[in-house]
Parts: sequence; C-alpha cells; structure tokens
Amino acid sequence: MLKTEKIKTHVMFPSDLLRAIDKTVGGRKRSRFIVEAAEKKLADIRIQKALEASAGCWKDENHPELKTQKDIRAYLKKTRESTDKRIKRFSG
Repeated sequence: MLKTEKIKTHVMFPSDLLRAIDKTVGGRKRSRFIVEAAEKKLADIRIQKALEASAGCWKDENHPELKTQKDIRAYLKKTRESTDKRIKRFSG
C-alpha cells in the first residue's frame, strides 16, 4: 500500500454511533475503521454514478444473436472456451 499524507480533521459523530464503533472495533482502531467505511462508500457512489451514466446503452436490437437463453448460453460457452485457450497458451 502506498503511504499517503495523513491530515488530522475534526468530524462530528452522534455519540451512540461512536460508542458502537468503539465497542465493535476498539477505540484504537476507530480511525482505520472510519477510513475504510468512507473508502467503501465512495466506491459505492462511483459505481452508482457509472451505472446511471451507462443506463440504456445496451439495446436488444443491436444484439439479435443474443435473443434467446440458448443463444446466450452458446455465446458464453464460446467466450469461455476462447478465454481458456488464451490462458493455456500464456501459462504454459
């Protein structure tokens, strides 16, 4: 993990939430817990924004070869076989 500059900040928490965090992870691990929770929340927000930005980009009419479950299974099988062949070729 890269070492990054740490900045001390003042953040207000509801007292019951802070007590629950301390009880669960321990007061000495509070900062790490809060950092990890914030990182996860940011990742969730980024994923949600990406999903919203890409909504509607798949159109069934653009992929007539994937119309039925049988078509989809055949496509996935072909894709997986081709991936397996590439892996085998590169791994030995």
